[in-house]
Amino acid sequence: MTTAKVRRKKTSRAKRRPGGPVSAVKLRRGYAEGAGDRPRGTRRFVILTGLSGSGKTQAIRALEDLGYFCVDNLPTQLIPTMAELSTREDASPDKVAIVVDVRERGFLAQFPRIYRRLKAQGRVRPSLIFLEASHSVLVRRFSETRRPHPLAPDRSVAEGIAEERQKLNPIRAMADLILDTSNLTVHELRDIFMGLSRDNRARAEMVVNLVSFGYKNGVPLDADLVFDVRCLANPYFVDGLRDLTGRDQAVVRYMRRDAASMEFIEKLASFLRFALPRYVQEGKSYLTVAIGCTGGRHRSVMIAETLKKSLGSVKGVRLRVKHRDS
Repeated sequence: MTTAKVRRKKTSRAKRRPGGPVSAVKLRRGYAEGAGDRPRGTRRFVILTGLSGSGKTQAIRALEDLGYFCVDNLPTQLIPTMAELSTREDASPDKVAIVVDVRERGFLAQFPRIYRRLKAQGRVRPSLIFLEASHSVLVRRFSETRRPHPLAPDRSVAEGIAEERQKLNPIRAMADLILDTSNLTVHELRDIFMGLSRDNRARAEMVVNLVSFGYKNGVPLDADLVFDVRCLANPYFVDGLRDLTGRDQAVVRYMRRDAASMEFIEKLASFLRFALPRYVQEGKSYLTVAIGCTGGRHRSVMIAETLKKSLGSVKGVRLRVKHRDS
């Protein structure tokens, strides 16, 4: 995997890492161990900042997928208020992540004082993550998006980047974690932030929606994977089964007696047991698997219910079944 440059602040329990690139795996492990020092009763409060174009939007999306309550471009003066709200006993989000940067006019002047005051309080332990990238990479990213730099709306992007880097140096020095995203793809950056969380269940869990449907009513618009089971024996044409659904035992028994149907289910389940962990590894949060027959009442329903049982042992996924047309 592409390496990322990272610097950790010196603490009483860990020595400062030497400079230079380290792998994303080492980054995840080191940060998680540091997070383990968090005293009980405090809430996770992550503050993301850094250079414009360094990947803060992708980082905050990854944290949102991990269950963080996220706010982008929060006014600096509201940081203490947000931190206070997160400490209340009745507060629903126990993990909060915010993005603050030079888009907000008072950020450069106010943030150092506000952050030092926040760290001095005992109710939250904030983590300041600073994202940066090389000058050439930032210029290229701005060129690709065709957006002006927030500090140079009427000047060149290069001038804005140089000015922002110089002005952010004092805040960069305060950071608990400095991440260089120059050589990271969007997926690799997401993977790093997925690994920063100590909540392994949230990091690995992907919701898999098994949706049965009838082709006569159209394919579900949100389907990621679609499997057509109209090639299998149809209970609709069997007396006594037409008015039932794939959840009725008579239909289940009929399909289980058909060798082709059982072989189809076995091969489909085998494919999904192979594919689902790889979608989890990619960082996907949800996946919709659509199984379709003609009317969406018999074959697709039975197979969706059977898959839920067959895939129950797959790690890192949470299975849901929906019968759209049944």
